[in-house]
Amino acid sequence: MTLSRHNPAELSPPTGFSHAVTAIGSRLVFLAGQTALDTDGKVVGDTLPAQFETALSNLLTALAAAGGTPHDLARVTVYATDVADYRLHAHELGRVWRRLAGRDYPAMAVIGVVRLWDEQCLVEVDGVAVLP
Repeated sequence: MTLSRHNPAELSPPTGFSHAVTAIGSRLVFLAGQTALDTDGKVVGDTLPAQFETALSNLLTALAAAGGTPHDLARVTVYATDVADYRLHAHELGRVWRRLAGRDYPAMAVIGVVRLWDEQCLVEVDGVAVLP
């Protein structure tokens, strides 16, 4: 399996994402949206960075259960209830990403939403991975 990340010079330099990812492999893993739920189904964390860390950890746990690693992520979508707050904490969120998932960034999007399934949740993360 190979993932190639493409960031053409003609586009704005990406920060924390890749403009395009080419995936060649034999298995796709579709990862359900993950929020800041603990193993008891309770929302943990009162801030966006704290919830983002738990949501990303949950996503990576699901990916590992399917046999994948963060390097296998081809696409991630982040749903945030407050995009301005997401932008305000972007550097901190980037540090969380690098610590948990490394520096091989997938193609990404951040989408503002009115609310998530659990009203206390501030962020949800889903994705697609390509495994060998």
